[in-house]
Amino acid sequence: MDKIRIRGGKRLKGVIPISGAKNAALPLMAASLLSAQTLRLGNLPHLADISTLARLLAEHGVEIFMDGDAPGGGHFGRVLALTARKITSTTAPYDLVRRMRASVLVLGPLVAREGIARVSLPGGCAIGNRPVDLHLKGLQQLGAVVDVQSGYIEAKAPKGGLRGAHIVFPFVSVGATENLMMAAALAKGETVLSNAAREPEVTDLARCLIAMGARIDGLGTDTLTIQGSDTLGAAIHNVIPDRIETGTYAMAAAITGGDVELTGVDLSNIEAMVEKMREAGIKITPTERGLRVARGRARIKGVDMMTEPYPGFPTDLQAQMMVLMSVAGGASMITETIFENRFMHVPELGRMGANINVHGASAMVRGVPALTGAEVMATDLRASVSLVLAGLVAKGETVINRVYHLDRGYERLEEKLAACGADIERIKD
Repeated sequence: MDKIRIRGGKRLKGVIPISGAKNAALPLMAASLLSAQTLRLGNLPHLADISTLARLLAEHGVEIFMDGDAPGGGHFGRVLALTARKITSTTAPYDLVRRMRASVLVLGPLVAREGIARVSLPGGCAIGNRPVDLHLKGLQQLGAVVDVQSGYIEAKAPKGGLRGAHIVFPFVSVGATENLMMAAALAKGETVLSNAAREPEVTDLARCLIAMGARIDGLGTDTLTIQGSDTLGAAIHNVIPDRIETGTYAMAAAITGGDVELTGVDLSNIEAMVEKMREAGIKITPTERGLRVARGRARIKGVDMMTEPYPGFPTDLQAQMMVLMSVAGGASMITETIFENRFMHVPELGRMGANINVHGASAMVRGVPALTGAEVMATDLRASVSLVLAGLVAKGETVINRVYHLDRGYERLEEKLAACGADIERIKD
């Protein structure tokens, strides 16, 4: 397996372009199953998760073609054309679904369009219990008969197709909101999703479905109303910028005392992160192309932070924020309210000299003068990149093992950081 080696202590200075959001791109790709016509998605990041879902969609009969690249070369901003003229299989096999949790998003579209689906129970990062119960209960309320056998979800729509319903989520779930919104787009009658997720990625999916001909009201709120359609058509849609990548590189600039411009950023989607970083003494200013992050020589201030559903502080930035606080002045309390097992990076940060004590869902972080390079192991996607941030600021050399997690969510990470002065390289095993 590949490793990443970092020699820390370099201030980041330069420009980093922000890629399209992985967490938006995956449900958008799944939406191609809802129409026999072509869905063109622009600004798709080049990531392992995107490739995995592309292979899964091909299993269902979706024709996928590279339809061009954005100016500047490479994969940044690439466009894919996805055409599901005929669904050739309604089974999503274990071998593909086990690699990525978002694969379960094919369930709603397949049941809605074909009346039947057999989808393996999903895999993904080991960051806690993320059951698909809400997906299944929602489909049952839309009239589907759902059973789980031998590790597979089997769902069948009633004769005449799915029917609209009022679904109230007991807690906010991004994936369930996306899956059921797609299913409802082809259901008969009106569906109301209450306590729906408000994340920008959910709104991006809704906008794409509307471009395909769906009728959806309440975008950006916790109540979505969908009027079912008989069919959906072709559309062209650009994936929103990745707010998690934005936050990650903003913290990389801050932790190294750097000065970096992040381009292609949507400031409205990262307000909670910006607020916390400014509270910590980081200078963040809008530019014509995005935003500038600068710290200079002043020490970072310790601040308390709690993860919450959008518009609160995102759980996907918790590990990165913890690294930032590990070299801050004073102490900070970080509380995780979304996933119960998302502190797996703490022991690895401890190997680098961080002073972190975990108490249930909270971690007390006492800032230390400096971290020290060490050999560490990535446990999940966001934990992986938190170790990269630690390596950027640590004294000496850091080697990060199991970096395949990084390739699932960060496009050209080493290249982007190296262009701003980081001493970072990938070691092929």
